Amino acid sequence: MEKKQKFSDILVIGMALFAMFFGAGNLIFPPLLGQESGTSWVIGFLFFFIFDVGLALVAILALINKGELSIHGITGVMGKVPSAIINCITVLCIGPLLAIPRTAATTYEIGVQPLAPSFSTWIFSAIFFAIVLVLTIRPSKVVDIIGAFLTPILVIGLLAMIIKGIIHPLGSIDVEAINNPVQSGTMNGYQTLDVLASMIFILIIASSAQGKGYTEGKSLSKAVLNSSFVAAVGLFVIYCGLTYLGATTCNLPEMQGLNQTALLVAITNASFGNIGVILLGIVVLFACLTTAIGLTSSTGSFFEDMTGGKVSYTKVVIIVVVFSWLISNAGVSTIIQVSAPLLNLVYPGVLVLIILAFFHNKISNKNIYRCATYLAILTSALEILSGYGLPTGFVKSLPLGVYGFSWILPAIVGGIIGKFIPCKD
Repeated sequence: MEKKQKFSDILVIGMALFAMFFGAGNLIFPPLLGQESGTSWVIGFLFFFIFDVGLALVAILALINKGELSIHGITGVMGKVPSAIINCITVLCIGPLLAIPRTAATTYEIGVQPLAPSFSTWIFSAIFFAIVLVLTIRPSKVVDIIGAFLTPILVIGLLAMIIKGIIHPLGSIDVEAINNPVQSGTMNGYQTLDVLASMIFILIIASSAQGKGYTEGKSLSKAVLNSSFVAAVGLFVIYCGLTYLGATTCNLPEMQGLNQTALLVAITNASFGNIGVILLGIVVLFACLTTAIGLTSSTGSFFEDMTGGKVSYTKVVIIVVVFSWLISNAGVSTIIQVSAPLLNLVYPGVLVLIILAFFHNKISNKNIYRCATYLAILTSALEILSGYGLPTGFVKSLPLGVYGFSWILPAIVGGIIGKFIPCKD
């Protein structure tokens, strides 16, 4: 019998998902986006939200539509080897290569460095990841720990910052955007990694929902979907508030030229003083801890499943924590610089697969998926190479290239070509 949904269950699961999504990138990108967008901050925010939370919801909806609540439901059509490669790259991006190290680096630069600049990054990150290890080693407890205890502290702290900024804005928003707000919002949305993370987090959320009695296919899907919307509403409010706070600094000379973490610290210090910086440090700590816990747990589950249990969850978690500790000491700016080309390469192919997953009942030839995905990735690769001086910048002249979507037309052409290539599997 299908279990009737309880609002309390959906709220706890949804807030846990919110907390896992809302980590380092979600804190540091919106304020700088708002500052650079100026009077167009609403446009920048909307595209940031669409290409972060919006696409993450689309990915979850696509998996529910296919009836397979795992990353394989999106990438499986590519074939065994290509699917495994895409899955591994995706998990490594949202895991020990980029997202997990960024949580510790962000916590240090925002929560520790302003108050204790001489404190060692190596010592702090070791303490940070020791906590992550303790709270992740037993996956059955992860969602309840996050949803019931850590998230409320996170939300209250952020709302206090935003409300204060609305009542007493730091400055007037009267400067034109210095960057294309559409492209800036889109690229910043990519950087949060939430679209990639959604295909991994859904395993934890589905497991939590099943643990609360939503075991039937329909009830499970509804619980996952409703929880996702709860998380989306929370993220909409926080993102909008943080982007607005950044926009109020667009005409303040002392806040120009700051990087993502420094701007957030400056905004908080101007609004609340040293007490605010301490509050921000606490908020960042919980935001980044919750994300690191969710990502580490998901990575452990993924590789344990991929190896058929040959590599245990515990071993993967320990390896991820140690590797992330080493990478995190490179600093936020370095991690972001390294991650941008990799994410710009991965995202288009993943987005193509997510969109086509909605039409899986109407697509019988898997070469449609494959050719569309390969051409999207190839176009993105050419665009990335042009940034290193190679003569491949012609792809930017393709339709929508000015907004960073030069891969869309090649993906469509690839899908059409794939339709006429016989599929053997």
